[in-house]
Amino acid sequence: MPVFEAFRLALQTIRAQKLKSGFSLLGVFIGVASLIAAWSIVNGVNRYMTEKFAQTLYGVNTFQLRRRPMFAANVPDSVWRAWRRRPRIKFSDAEAVTAALTMPVVTAWQSDDNGSVFYGGKEARDIQLVAASERYFEIKNLRIAIGRPFTAQENRSGVPVAVLGDAVAKRLFVDRTPLERSVRIGGIGYRVIGVVEKQGSVLGFPLDRFVVVPAFAPAQSLVNPPGVVDALLVKARSEVEMREAMEVAEGVMRSRRHLRPNQDNNFVLDTSEGVQRFWAGISRILVVVLPGVVIVSLVIGGIVIMNIMLMSVAERTREIGLRKSLGARRRDVLRQFLAESAALATVGAAFGIVAGIGLTLLINAVSPLPASVSPASVVLGVIMGAGVGVIAGVYPASRAARLDPIAALRQE
Repeated sequence: MPVFEAFRLALQTIRAQKLKSGFSLLGVFIGVASLIAAWSIVNGVNRYMTEKFAQTLYGVNTFQLRRRPMFAANVPDSVWRAWRRRPRIKFSDAEAVTAALTMPVVTAWQSDDNGSVFYGGKEARDIQLVAASERYFEIKNLRIAIGRPFTAQENRSGVPVAVLGDAVAKRLFVDRTPLERSVRIGGIGYRVIGVVEKQGSVLGFPLDRFVVVPAFAPAQSLVNPPGVVDALLVKARSEVEMREAMEVAEGVMRSRRHLRPNQDNNFVLDTSEGVQRFWAGISRILVVVLPGVVIVSLVIGGIVIMNIMLMSVAERTREIGLRKSLGARRRDVLRQFLAESAALATVGAAFGIVAGIGLTLLINAVSPLPASVSPASVVLGVIMGAGVGVIAGVYPASRAARLDPIAALRQE
């Protein structure tokens, strides 16, 4: 019997026994749908973490001189206590490192904390208040929608001017222009000179709830003690130049801190690699755990298909005997039942693929989790579905092929 004819008969059988076939393919359907949805989520978040999350936090070819890493997880309490005992980064440290960087880099100071911004009778709470130098906008890729950023002269003079994030501007001014209006931060009036373009969110965290003021403005005292910054940001043109700048910065800081060669750094040169390493660890766990869930579903689906096929062999014993008595060979019967089993699993996989893609699109639409369908997961779903059908159908098909035609015809 040709393979095409075997599959045609198998599909006819599936259509004739819709309820039984539906239960047979349910396990494969769930397994393949889970595989595609899980793979899509991991694949989407991987790309998102690499391309947007890390770049938003740190920037491309950028490092930060800080007292401790900006992003850290699963750190023991002893390490946190050691980090808190480290000396803070001072204005003089930032100036010394900047002066030592002879390669073409862009530098900026940054200090930040949560605070409130007022305009008239309105208040924007839990706003990230950032005291930074003028090139902060360039390093962070913050584009000005209206107005302008503050200048180097305004930064050095500590002029009370402010650049608002999109969410803060909309909260305080609704549909009015905020330019040249005065907002109050820490009881002091700040003239609004610009609004940053809307950035959206990263994994559900809003990126537009901030206000940037000059590093030497009065608000500096609200975010840090006098003469202290949270970070010196350094952006290079390439990764090679960034590594060179990091070596220079490390040498300057070790010299200023009088650290001996056998002593560890009491500061950190923070890059996006830390975030990426952290996510890579989680991703490896997901890659191991999620297929395990999928395999369990497929094994259950295979067992169900095998049982259904064994019942089908028992119900169609006389049919098998009649076919063999009319000249059907063992391999014809074997091929027919294998084709039927594989067809069941493939149909289940096809429905699972559609459901998995639909679930991926739903997750992407209604949740902050980014998800994108991977073509590899679709191909793997088809292969696994058909493979489960073939494996599950081997025993029932071989049992049908071994039936004696005379005994089969006598079967009631």
